[in-house]
Amino acid sequence: MTPRGAVAPPVPPGAAPPRPAAAPTGFAAPVAVPTAVPALGAPVPPGSAAVPGGLVPPGSGVPTEGPGGGYAPAPPPSLPKRLLPPVATLAGVVAAFAYVGAVDPNEPGHYPVCPLLRFTGLYCPGCGGLRSAHAFAHGDLPAALGSNALAVVGYGIFAVVMAVWLVRAVRGVPMRLAVSPVWWWGTGAVLALFTLVRNLPFGSALAP
Repeated sequence: MTPRGAVAPPVPPGAAPPRPAAAPTGFAAPVAVPTAVPALGAPVPPGSAAVPGGLVPPGSGVPTEGPGGGYAPAPPPSLPKRLLPPVATLAGVVAAFAYVGAVDPNEPGHYPVCPLLRFTGLYCPGCGGLRSAHAFAHGDLPAALGSNALAVVGYGIFAVVMAVWLVRAVRGVPMRLAVSPVWWWGTGAVLALFTLVRNLPFGSALAP
């Protein structure tokens, strides 16, 4: 930089004039970051949402633009689609109970024998479950409890879960079962205790 009042030295012929030095600053010049904003008039893919920064592909969960200029959530599935999973599950279980109710497990040869009972003579937690289901399908609750009381408890839990699932499906609320590890450990402990008691002399009432 030439001091004030001084005369700049002459520039030789053919040489480029010197560039003035930039004033020192403590801030860097801002850098423009390109975004994925589409050009004006460009076609928007069907089902995409125009959000700041670009287009979001369909099915990404971002709300689409509503008729009033705001953003509205995607429409929920129709009622038949919401009812399909619980109704299909219930139909499968009913078909299984119908088969066990028609084919009597008390008669040998219709179903395989429990491997634990065959090789050790001990009852597993599921022993008597088919006979319990057969009696339950015919409305004989005492016989169902006598064959496998824990299985009858499982029927009740399943009925409650199915009722909640169907109600939530009708209302359009997703069904989520968050089971903590404490419940899994508790279930395992109940199964182990049930197995132990039904194989002891004083627990013969729980044996099939």
